[in-house]
Amino acid sequence: MGHPFPVREIARQAGLSEATVDRVLNGRGGVRESTAQEVRRAIADLDRQRTQVRLVGRTFMIDIVMQAPERFTTAVRAALEAELPSLHPAVLRSRFRFRERGPVGELVGTLDRIARRGSQGVILKAPDVPEVTAAVGRLEAAGIPVVTLVTDLPASTRLAYVGIDNRAAGATAAYLLGQWLGDRPGHVLTTVSRGFFRGEEEREMGFRAAIRARHPVRRLVEVTDSDGLDATQYDLVLAALRDDPGIKAVYSIGGGNVATLDAFDALNRPCEVFIAHDLDHDNARLLRAGRLSAVLHHDLRQDMRRACRVIMRAQGALPADTAPALPSAIQVVTPYNMPPESAVPAEA
Repeated sequence: MGHPFPVREIARQAGLSEATVDRVLNGRGGVRESTAQEVRRAIADLDRQRTQVRLVGRTFMIDIVMQAPERFTTAVRAALEAELPSLHPAVLRSRFRFRERGPVGELVGTLDRIARRGSQGVILKAPDVPEVTAAVGRLEAAGIPVVTLVTDLPASTRLAYVGIDNRAAGATAAYLLGQWLGDRPGHVLTTVSRGFFRGEEEREMGFRAAIRARHPVRRLVEVTDSDGLDATQYDLVLAALRDDPGIKAVYSIGGGNVATLDAFDALNRPCEVFIAHDLDHDNARLLRAGRLSAVLHHDLRQDMRRACRVIMRAQGALPADTAPALPSAIQVVTPYNMPPESAVPAEA
């Protein structure tokens, strides 16, 4: 396991003891494979980041904890690492704790380990449930500021939320869909990954309110609990399409869009309007191919830069910002105004 990093740096990056890291590096027994993987990931993270930051001077270690599909966490990692050079005067190093699904207790355990181990800040995308809210409180009590990303935990003691106005995004989707469908008949499928993500709930509320106001006779059909994963999304959408031959359009709140379109194709059914969120690698490919009508996008690099700066201010590395916090701008991206390919995360 060749690398140029001191054991102390690897241990800090991995959140493990120096003795444990030393055992892994020297191939001694008594270490779980999952722990060895943590050490290998820490070395890989250090190797990527050493070309972008100087590992000298005052260093801030932040933890990014997210429950989201791999396509989104890949985009988050790429956005953060691209922004690291712009975050001086402080030097930021990052540890990533990503998962696609799993029990809430495991996520809470991750947050509690960070609280015990220590961190300069946590960027968090998590379900809005009491157990997570309580864990955020324990982080704050330990002096670790928490910034929620994309989806909020408004009842928690988090320091700030960074992301779009999700209700406005849902209303924007309703407006676009209504313009493109016009007076043609057709029901609309809304897809949600999980009901306990506040951001998705607010998008759906904004969408439903705008549809009721502008197109009160348009029927909405909901699919939920897929975790935004293609493997589960396909079966759920296929069942919904079989049950309702009138579905002609989709508002994808929680992702899994490849599987959604595969379900339409399996039944040889057209999807006349399809509006999605986030210009990840899947959606960029689908948009270029004309399978999506539009993607509601926000600059993830800007969001990560803002989240890091909130943490830096909390740690005294930057002066206080008295300006009101504004939501991220919502961009309506079509095949004709896509950003350069370099701005879209590559396939993992």
